[in-house]
Amino acid sequence: MPGRSVRVEAAARTLVLLEELNRHRMAPLDTLHKATGFPKSTIVRLLKSLCAMGYVANDRRQGGYAVTSRVKSLSNGFHGDPLVVEAARPWAIAFTRQHQWPIAIAVRDELSVAIRFSTIPDSPVSPFHATINTRLSLLGRALGRAYVAFCSPAERSSLLDLLARSKDHEDSFVHDRGRVTALLSQIRRQGYAERNPLVEPRSSGTIAVPIIVDDRVLATIGMTYFKSAISQSDITEKYVPLMLALAGNIAKSVAVLR
Repeated sequence: MPGRSVRVEAAARTLVLLEELNRHRMAPLDTLHKATGFPKSTIVRLLKSLCAMGYVANDRRQGGYAVTSRVKSLSNGFHGDPLVVEAARPWAIAFTRQHQWPIAIAVRDELSVAIRFSTIPDSPVSPFHATINTRLSLLGRALGRAYVAFCSPAERSSLLDLLARSKDHEDSFVHDRGRVTALLSQIRRQGYAERNPLVEPRSSGTIAVPIIVDDRVLATIGMTYFKSAISQSDITEKYVPLMLALAGNIAKSVAVLR
């Protein structure tokens, strides 16, 4: 079916060209030619189609092409994971393949955090079988504590007020504002959060750090392990720096994807 292959190739080239345009505020024809490797005649033909459809504009004064606001409509039907989860996925998988322990990515969900991605399938030593969409408390679990500790002071104050009024929580000390404040201050000083040691299963532990972009906590990332396999000194000296580096790499990837 030669006609079909030509149409598929044209569609593929159009998408590649649109992706390249999206990387630039203004892109001259030569820039697009060097980046894509497409013949200039092909690029001109595709650009005419994109301009006619309203996705691209030709600004002759600045000598180039730029995407228009209509490209935003191409993402309207996407209702999948938050961008931070998409950015974190390859980093988390690579971490688990190298260090074995499972990684979880959580985003805030009202007065909890919800796990949106996990590398449990890639871990040979995971303490759990499945955690996707599990909701965890903000003050009892490492992923929740990392969020509350590192979010903005205004958001933190609001969350603590709401938690104190809520009956749906598992944190026995939620009404003791002084104790909660001291705990969160300690977490910020040390740079990471740990799960409440009284939370089951007590045979495992979790350390979590925030993923921060533009001074905002987009998600938290945690590593779960068997306490019998890792000492506390290993946690602070080896794994905390690894987790902080992991969060930093994810934050950079979020900026690139944006």
